[in-house]
Order: sequence, then C-alpha cells, then structure tokens
Amino acid sequence: MITVEEVLTKKQQKEFIDFPLKLYKGNPYYTPPLYMDEKKIFRKDFVYNDMCESVHFNAYKDGKMAGRISGILQRAANEKTGEKQVRFSHFDVIEDEEVAHELLKTVENWAKQIGMNEVIGPLGYSDLEREGLLIEGFDYPATFEESYNYPYYQRFIENYGYQKDVDWTGSRLRIPKDYDGEVDKLAAFVMKRYNLHLGTARNTNEFIKKYADGIFELLDKSYELLYGTVPFTEGMKKMMIDNFKLVIDVKYAAVILDENEKMICFGLAFPAIADAVRPSGGRLTPLTLIRLLKALKKPNVIDLCLIGVEPEWLNRGVSVIISAEMMKMLKRIDYAETNANLEENYAIQNQWKRFDEQKIKRRRCYIKQIGM
Repeated sequence: MITVEEVLTKKQQKEFIDFPLKLYKGNPYYTPPLYMDEKKIFRKDFVYNDMCESVHFNAYKDGKMAGRISGILQRAANEKTGEKQVRFSHFDVIEDEEVAHELLKTVENWAKQIGMNEVIGPLGYSDLEREGLLIEGFDYPATFEESYNYPYYQRFIENYGYQKDVDWTGSRLRIPKDYDGEVDKLAAFVMKRYNLHLGTARNTNEFIKKYADGIFELLDKSYELLYGTVPFTEGMKKMMIDNFKLVIDVKYAAVILDENEKMICFGLAFPAIADAVRPSGGRLTPLTLIRLLKALKKPNVIDLCLIGVEPEWLNRGVSVIISAEMMKMLKRIDYAETNANLEENYAIQNQWKRFDEQKIKRRRCYIKQIGM
C-alpha cells in the first residue's frame, strides 16, 4: 500500500531530509547538501518565501518511507516568462515506479489546484539551487553544487509523460598538453586594446566588500535570459555572500575592470569540498570541519561556479581573459569541474574549447503539460 502525505510535522520534516541520506548510504558518488541548509526550507523566514509558494510530500510504502518530492510555485519566474508553471524538486525515490508516479501525480494535482498548466523539473527555487536530473555520468562523484540520482529515475519520469525541456553538460578541464601560451597573449592584447585591468583583493572580506555589488549586477544582466533564473533579491544576495565567505579564495577568483573601475567580466571558482562533506551526510561535525579546512587550504580540484560578462562586451573577446586566468589556476591543481552548463549556452560551451575538456555529465530538466 502506497500513501503520500504532505510534510507538516517535525517528524515528517526529518524523514524528508533524512531519506536521501539513507537511500544513497554507501554510494561514493552522492554528495549531500549541508544538513542545516536543508532544514531551512521549512522555516517561515526561508529566503525564497517572498517569491515562492512551496509544498513538500513524503511517500510511504507499507508504512515505510519510500520517496519524497517538493512542488514550487516560483512566481518571479512565471512573471518573467509568462508561463503558468510549477517546478518539482527534491525528488528521490526507491526503485519502485508506482511510488515515483504517485509522487509526481501529487505535485501535478497541487499545480492544477493553484491554476497552473505545466510542471517542470527537477528545478529548485532559483538557478542557485541544485537543478536537473542526472542522465549521464553516474560513475563520477557529484560536486557540492550538484544533485545525484540513480539511473532508474529517468525511466520513471519519462514513463509518466515528461519530456526533455533543456539539458546541461558538465566537464572536467585541464591545461592542454600542447599549450603554447597563446591564450595569455590574446588576453594581454584584449586588455591593452580596451584599457582593462584585473581587480585585486588581499583576502575574502576585501574581495566581497569591493566586488560583491558588481558581481550581482552582472549576474542579473548576463543570466537574465538563461533557463530557470530569477532576479536577485536582497535575501538571495545575503545568502550568497554568507556562502562565499565560507569557500571563496581570491586565488580562484578573477574580476576584470575597465578604466573607470567598472566591472565588465568576472569568474569565480571554489575549492572542491564534496569529499569533505560526503562522509558526514552534510552535517558539520568537528571532523567535517577539519576536512573542510584542509580542502579549502590546499585543493586538488576546483569547481567553476559563476562567470558573468557585461552584455555589451560579449563580442569583444573579453572571455579570453577569464580563460587565461583559469589557465593560471589550473597550474595549482589537478583539474577544474564546470558543474552544469546549459547545452545551448554556446558562449560558455565555446569557452571550454580552449582547454583539454572531458565532458563527463549530462543533466536534464523535464516538462509536462497538465490538464486544468
């Protein structure tokens, strides 16, 4: 017997958060989010509550926890696109197709009740959340920024009528073995031609103080038309800054300024921390903190998280400056991982052609029309 219940009690909240930790126990590729961050989605002051309405469900089979799912009405996204969509997120399920379909059906019914006619997902509250269903690359560990799922998820979702909406790819980047410094020369030429220079900061606090506003401004401009994005609120900015303070290292950040000190391009990478948080299930135990400090101090891998370019500079070759700075970063580490890049974001996909690129992952967001 399968039942689906809305998550309302503290006990149900704990079951919701703990379920993937049990489902993926012993799986070397699954990387949990921070446990304290997962708990925040149930708080009244959750950062996205001002632009979203959400609901969460647990599925039980014969009285045992068997799956979970969230439904998200992202009002800001719908206002931007003119769509009437609900997103599904936090989708995890045992290998039982009937349970999966009951969870998806429950979100679809909720979407109909609030007047929506499409369901898309997996997609979080914003582009800052984990997004997409892994459909290729199951034998590679998820970065801290990525979700992970078993291969059977794809079959369950597609069998319930969902079709591809967009794909993201993920790559590992290294310095080409035959690298001759051409990218550095091109970067120097572009910087001289347009009188550009690199921003500097002695430490993380100074970097945030000097450049956070410019980064958010560029993110809103350069990400405006990308899939699943929404404008930054003050709450989102504060959340990002709080997260940056924990993981940013000025050695893995590049900011390009014009002659008037206006930011026209930036790139941010973070030391990879997935291996540090994986053993504890995302809980910040004393041992986890020790592993985190070690990973942050001397990383072997970095995760490429954000790149932004002032739209009017897109066709002036400034991306080569970011590539040149990344080449310098790669000299210190084994490789960089790109996380999720939209398949049709040709600007970023072309950026990686300057490197020794190995495409290792593919993620998908699905869409389904639902009757009113």
